[in-house]
Amino acid sequence: MDAMRVAYSLEQCWHRVPGGTATAAIEVARVLPSLRRDIELVGFAGRHSAGPQGAYQPPINIRQLALSGPALYEASMRFGWPKVESATGKVDLLHCTSIIPFATNAKLVATIHDLAFLKYPQFFSRRGNAVFRRSLKILLKRADMLLCSSQSTLEDCSEFGFSRDRLSHVPLGVGAPIVMTTRDQIKTRYNLPDSFLLFVGTLEPRKNLSRLITALETLGDSVPELVVVGATGWGDVTDSAEISSQFKSRVRFAGFVQPSDLGAMYASAEVLCYPSLMEGFGLPILEAMSYGTPVVTSKGSSTQEVAGNAAVLVDPLDVSSIASGVLQALSHKSELSRLGLARASEMTWQATAAKTADVYEQVIR
Repeated sequence: MDAMRVAYSLEQCWHRVPGGTATAAIEVARVLPSLRRDIELVGFAGRHSAGPQGAYQPPINIRQLALSGPALYEASMRFGWPKVESATGKVDLLHCTSIIPFATNAKLVATIHDLAFLKYPQFFSRRGNAVFRRSLKILLKRADMLLCSSQSTLEDCSEFGFSRDRLSHVPLGVGAPIVMTTRDQIKTRYNLPDSFLLFVGTLEPRKNLSRLITALETLGDSVPELVVVGATGWGDVTDSAEISSQFKSRVRFAGFVQPSDLGAMYASAEVLCYPSLMEGFGLPILEAMSYGTPVVTSKGSSTQEVAGNAAVLVDPLDVSSIASGVLQALSHKSELSRLGLARASEMTWQATAAKTADVYEQVIR
């Protein structure tokens, strides 16, 4: 039997803030070809004059469509053009690795990480919200299957109107921990204190950084300083968060950190603080656990689903709950490190790729 040809979108690698959707798409594209020789991934993206930033280089060759960015998204949704086949040639299946539905004559599957734009529209720009809503409505009509990165997201898609037989739970994974930089190098490069708490994520309101900072302010000198890692997103919280002059000196914004440095950052941190209001998955949780770093994260959503019993769970709307959670994590570091390492070992990109291939077969065969 001929290999199944799958057009595989990687446009998000060129976004200003590629984020977890790009990481997930890259990791599956890296693993799947060696896992399933009977599947040929044909990577595509818009027309770009240069490659993406170093950390987000696609692991497969990329064919270029005639447009890129917002113009490509708009033309795909409004006019059904350009068809991905204009770049990839004939394919059996299109896999949109984010919510944007590209135009195709083939069967279509899409990865959905979250529907945060429906639950928390105030945390998104008006334009972004409109694009995501249109995308989801088109997928409701056209998609043969959605790959949902958490059970929580699957339930949200079901509530939106997708029948259960069109939804598949495909959890994300984490790679083997890689420390390419020593702790001393990382502390010198980013001017880090000897002991610090860590936040990792795009700086946008739904990440709940302002409440985390308020919680830590109540704890004062009893906890280490906070190091914030992440590119600025929409509604940049570095501007909106009210950080008192007393506490401002104890929060360090490191900005975007290359993955080659991020491993050492995780390994050096006392605790990862991740009290997000809503996530489709929450990759930093698993990434921190893979380095044996204790995690504090939100209960009642996909973050709890990902963390299992290996993290301290807090109410993300309650400053005192966040503060108590940080203290608990600091006082139970050994146990949380052991539980986290075990949890991370259960969640691999190989498993994600295998389940992705199963969905392809289900749709095509």
